[in-house]
Amino acid sequence: MRPADRVLLVGMMGAGKTTVGKALGVTLGWPYLDNDELLARAVGKDTRRVQEDDGELALRRAESAAPTMALTVPGPVVAGVAAGIVTDPLDCDRLRSGGFVVWLRGSIRTLAERVEGTDRPWLADDPQRALSELYAGRANLYESVATMVVDVDRLPPAQIALRIATAVTRDAARDG
Repeated sequence: MRPADRVLLVGMMGAGKTTVGKALGVTLGWPYLDNDELLARAVGKDTRRVQEDDGELALRRAESAAPTMALTVPGPVVAGVAAGIVTDPLDCDRLRSGGFVVWLRGSIRTLAERVEGTDRPWLADDPQRALSELYAGRANLYESVATMVVDVDRLPPAQIALRIATAVTRDAARDG
């Protein structure tokens, strides 16, 4: 059974995990835990520094460590989860059993527009191509962990947050 007091937001970079997470936290009156902050707390440096200093494998390990905090702090809580965490089957199992998982699904075009000009060096040359390749390998994984899927292309963050809050409270009432 999923804990009804824990919402975990998954999706590609640019899907709006931080923005929607903050809005959802306000809507539900729950604290929001951001993946980047959790990662920095877990390993002592930010995502970019981990990737530059230690490589992609170290970044994936750090991303795996970050949600441990989100999964173990007393609820209720809303947490954004690293985009690549679904590539580890053990992390997928932890997500499925750890909370109400919401896949914030966006089109490649929307994701590319949102990440353009941001500090994501692995996307710098051709964000649309890089995101397409990542998405192809992750879409089924996001779907496999999701309790709920929300298409984010045409919805403002507040409306997305309201949809999720409605589903979470309905799910909690049904389980309670």
